[in-house]
Amino acid sequence: MKAKKIFLSISVIVVLGVGVYFGQQYYARFQKAKQERLLYEARKTAWQKLQRRIEVEISQFKGETGIVIKDLETGWELSYEKTKLFPSASLAKIPLMAACFLAADQRRIKLDRNIALKSADKLTGSGVLKDMPAGTTFSVERLIGLMIYDSDNTATNIVTNLVGIDYLNSAFKGFGLKNTDLSRKIADYQSRSKGIENYTTAEDMSLLLEKIYRKTLGNKNISDKCISMLKLARMNDRIPKYLPAEITIAHKTGLERNVCHDAGIVFTRKGDFIIVVLTKHANSNSAPSKEFIAKVSLHAYKYFDQL
Repeated sequence: MKAKKIFLSISVIVVLGVGVYFGQQYYARFQKAKQERLLYEARKTAWQKLQRRIEVEISQFKGETGIVIKDLETGWELSYEKTKLFPSASLAKIPLMAACFLAADQRRIKLDRNIALKSADKLTGSGVLKDMPAGTTFSVERLIGLMIYDSDNTATNIVTNLVGIDYLNSAFKGFGLKNTDLSRKIADYQSRSKGIENYTTAEDMSLLLEKIYRKTLGNKNISDKCISMLKLARMNDRIPKYLPAEITIAHKTGLERNVCHDAGIVFTRKGDFIIVVLTKHANSNSAPSKEFIAKVSLHAYKYFDQL
């Protein structure tokens, strides 16, 4: 009888203990779910405020624009005229870079191959190769790098000749780009004056950057090479202009007469985001467009910083 009482007492204690344990677990899950719901609602409110701020900037901008801002954690996307065609200018060098690394992966080209600079390769505009003596040699990978972080037009000309425009356009389609192509070499201003233009959209640039970010562009190696190059970009008068110096940004600018762009991935402590801002304007210089892009970038960064 005494043993039975002891057994019952132990059973009651065990049941109570189990009940308390599961009760605490339920309460903890309830509290966590409540906190997550509150955080979600706060984040959604902040995202809606960001959208309104971007709308104000667009209303004050004297020109045309196509924008995509994407929160890479939630997948939320804020966009404006994202399928509108814009002359791609040097933004075309992003898919061109990706296509070159794809060609190397397919063994069509060798990244360690050295190529001698020819006078016929030299193009005006951005970059240092136009001032280098003919005969100077560079590896293919170095030329790709110069094309991205220095936006070197001569380097772009060489790698374009190396892989061919037909291959590049085929690769662009393979990446899933709907409205990005090369109708001429990037710095062929004579063809541009005849109305032959290269085009892209904010949607295409955002798609490409997200594939690079998620390491699904071809394969992880291709994506890693692309993002490493983009992190070395030296033109910091647009997306990075008002952001903290310690922020890592992988991006590429584009600039031609009446055209000014920037597209990139911004890495912050509280989340990463894609930002693509394409502009077309009739101003005497690109300063207003650069300022517009910088302000849009700052608004996007503040959304994350306040989380």
